[in-house]
Amino acid sequence: MNQSPEPTVSISLTVKNTADALDFYTKALAAKELYRMPKPDGGLFHAEFMIGNSLLYISDEAPDWHAVAMPEGTTASCLFAINTEDCDQSFADAIAAGATALKQPKDEFWGARSAMVKDPFGYRWNFSQKTEEVSPEEMEKRAQEAMNQA
Repeated sequence: MNQSPEPTVSISLTVKNTADALDFYTKALAAKELYRMPKPDGGLFHAEFMIGNSLLYISDEAPDWHAVAMPEGTTASCLFAINTEDCDQSFADAIAAGATALKQPKDEFWGARSAMVKDPFGYRWNFSQKTEEVSPEEMEKRAQEAMNQA
């Protein structure tokens, strides 16, 4: 089990097949698996993995514990944002592992290059690579310009 201090807030994903999800996250997001707690039926009660310095929990569905995976074909309302050193490569790795492209890599007005994918389990992941420092005043100006172009 994870030996580092527990974070103040932890994210726990629920999927139909945790083993498949862990394999995907390892390939697509460079996740490092930390721990698996198997169920007698071969599934997983609980597992832990890291993406960079962030700890995430994941489990198979357990309706008695109010843990239900999203129905197939739906998309989570939450978004996981990953700061990366290479947005384009992170995006390409996720696509190669089976993610669906939602937004191609693009330079954004707030000083980052970003892209977004949806994983096979319905969760959205945004890759963000800082490209420049933008002052609050410049950010406001660029935001107004971007909104006027939309």
